Amino acid sequence: MTLSPSPLQLHPWSWSDALPAGPRRLEQSVSLLRLEGPDTRRFLHGQSSQDLVLAPAGAWRRTCCISPTGRLRALAEVLVDGSGAWLLITAGDAAAVRTALDRVLFPADAVKLGPLQEALWLEPVGPERPEAASPQATWEPLEAGEGWRLGPATVVPAGSAVPADLAALAPLPEPERQMRRIALGLPAAAAEINEETNPFELGLADRVSLAKGCYVGQETLARLATYDGVKQQLRRWFTPASPGPGAGAPEPGSTLRDAEGQRAGQVTSALALPGGEGWIGLALVRRAALEQEQLLCATDSADAAGADADSADATGAEATGGAEAPAAGALQLQLSRPELFVAPPVGAGGG
Repeated sequence: MTLSPSPLQLHPWSWSDALPAGPRRLEQSVSLLRLEGPDTRRFLHGQSSQDLVLAPAGAWRRTCCISPTGRLRALAEVLVDGSGAWLLITAGDAAAVRTALDRVLFPADAVKLGPLQEALWLEPVGPERPEAASPQATWEPLEAGEGWRLGPATVVPAGSAVPADLAALAPLPEPERQMRRIALGLPAAAAEINEETNPFELGLADRVSLAKGCYVGQETLARLATYDGVKQQLRRWFTPASPGPGAGAPEPGSTLRDAEGQRAGQVTSALALPGGEGWIGLALVRRAALEQEQLLCATDSADAAGADADSADATGAEATGGAEAPAAGALQLQLSRPELFVAPPVGAGGG
């Protein structure tokens, strides 16, 4: 059985089209968790991926909340002040993060864990690539009212007034917010942030310190870095193909294959572009296929046709060592590295 991908034709669409054309306001619901007490930095240092123990008051640090096996639970910003810190959970299960922290908080720890609070992340966005936060970044209090300035972004508790400079900008609609997220490679729960992925696979190496000593999940992440053990990485994809009536479409969970029919990854996010321009999304691509510019994705209908063909083909998957050729109509996805993806570190044992 031979591969029969849908024809891939030149198309005027580009990834820059996925970013807002002019100044707009990104508005995102986030969760705030207050930690109060002199042991706050030490406690968070041991329960997240970033180096926090020596962070001074006023420091802003980006971190990952991870499990003991190095799996990603949430993305968070840590805002250190004189009496404790705010944990700003921007993606993931905030309730699960609080529960995990509460379970390891002992009476001897001079830390008081507050309740979860709702807040808004507000940020002016446009066609420019956003700047990454400096390792020495700081936060500033709002001049009037409650909230913080984090670089170009502003965070305010739910129900608080939106600062005038941001209120003057039109809000970014949800479809355009998702387009921007995919173009930049920002992972979301539960598509990319779940109990199966780690920070290095999702391009979050800048949120992980490998030199800060012991912390939850540290052994797993250190081993991945030392021995070059990251087996898949996040990539964005685009296809101009528009599935016809009755045909399937790319969707989370769809298997990706290379030209030989070998498994090459899995789609994690998919979004139809406006005006029938095609589809974009994110996928976790296996290491052996990371240099591929194109991979094949069989839609539901193509998968069914492929299964029927394989059952009638005596030289199917068993004869090819497990490789399966997608049926006619498989979509050809164009792959590229997302804008904000940070490559995994490779240590001395990586050879």
